[in-house]
Amino acid sequence: MNHEKLMIDDRTGPYHRPGGALHPGPPGGPEQAIGSANLSGFVAITACMTVAEALAHLRASAPTEASVRVLYVLDAERRLQGTLSLRDLVMALPLTLIASLLRRDPVFVRASWPRAQAAAIIRRYDLLAVPVIDGDERMVGIITVDEAMDIDRQQDADQLARFGGVSVDGGADLDVMSTPLRRMFGVRVFWLAVLTFFGIVTSTFVAAQEELLSQVIVLAAFIAPIVDMGGNTGSQSATLVIRGMALGELAPGWRHVGFVVRRELPVAAALGITIALLEAVLAYFSKGVGIDVLLVVGLSMLVCTALGGVIGALLPFAARRIGADPATLSSPMITSVMDLLGVFVYFGFAWLLLGDQLVRAAT
Repeated sequence: MNHEKLMIDDRTGPYHRPGGALHPGPPGGPEQAIGSANLSGFVAITACMTVAEALAHLRASAPTEASVRVLYVLDAERRLQGTLSLRDLVMALPLTLIASLLRRDPVFVRASWPRAQAAAIIRRYDLLAVPVIDGDERMVGIITVDEAMDIDRQQDADQLARFGGVSVDGGADLDVMSTPLRRMFGVRVFWLAVLTFFGIVTSTFVAAQEELLSQVIVLAAFIAPIVDMGGNTGSQSATLVIRGMALGELAPGWRHVGFVVRRELPVAAALGITIALLEAVLAYFSKGVGIDVLLVVGLSMLVCTALGGVIGALLPFAARRIGADPATLSSPMITSVMDLLGVFVYFGFAWLLLGDQLVRAAT
């Protein structure tokens, strides 16, 4: 047997094998797939080797850059049969067969999976490296814990850019140092144009309440804090859900949706009650408004805060369901949606509880 053929050297492409050509990557060649990364080299042995043969092969052919903490046991077709730690190899008797030592059914990732999934699996199982399998069930490399940390850092930067409204699906994130000014303008103006639409709808509705505001002018002072609170609460909830999705803890199924709603509802209600009471107390001492206005403000703050928490938690699931990136539901977008809903809630309570004042003023 020529053990040398089982050694996979470090490589610049993800699927390079000694004596072979580049194998096609995942369908469509997504840039964020595991297979598009520069996978690390690894040491491969066979189950029919003895411990002495495996050690000799390791000493003769292991590259200095490759990870040798774990050895990967492959068959003749380069399919992964199991793994063997270097410690177990060194401690075993020289004539022991590798087949009797290897750990079968190892954890692995597929080259077509997102890179973030490899990092999540390394964290979940506390691994030093995870093997990568291609579409033909052959092992093509490993993702190490150091590479997983780099993936996590990149994922955090990407999601921050999208959540902040400075990235658009299908394009690279903006870089303040290197992105051309024309592209920086184009990406940012896209989001601002969308938010302007929501702003126009919101301001048009507020302008239509001129009659109510003219009679109870103090209501205008509370529009901003009430609608802002809904957006802030929604952004908090969305961030927690998006983080759970990125870590692989949440999926767009009804079971996880129900779980998140059950968790978020009591928290959002408690936040709403707390913030509503605080707003009412501060309004009373700072502006000296009457009980009727305090009731409108308090109820509006309660509903907007609770509604923002629930909607913010549900929007990432809706985005994933339609095939969009949940992180593209940026914080400015959530805030604008809650601004619109907030003014409807606020003036709805105002007309319900203060409408009789308009009737008396008219007569």
